[in-house]
Amino acid sequence: MIIGSCEIKLVIFEVNSLKEKRQVIKSLLKRIQSRYNVSIAEVDLNDIWRRGVIGLVCVTTSTKHANQMLNNVIKFIENDGRVEIIECKFEII
Repeated sequence: MIIGSCEIKLVIFEVNSLKEKRQVIKSLLKRIQSRYNVSIAEVDLNDIWRRGVIGLVCVTTSTKHANQMLNNVIKFIENDGRVEIIECKFEII
C-alpha cells in the first residue's frame, strides 16, 4: 500500500470575507474529490481571508500512480482562476 500526501498553500483571489473564502474552498474541494477520488480538506489558515492550506491524500498500489494522481490534482487547481498555488509539499509513504 502506497500513500501519497500533499499540502498546498493557496492565495484566494477576489474574496472580501471569510464566508466568500469558504465558498471558494468548499467548491474547489468538492470538485477535486468527485473528479479524482482523493481525501481532501482545508487544514490551516482557516481565519485568514485570502490564504488557505489544503491537504490531500490518495491510497494506491504504486508510487507512480500516487505521483500521477497528486500531479493531476495540482494541475486542476492551477487551472482554476480563483486561486493560485504558493507552495506544495509532496510525501510518498
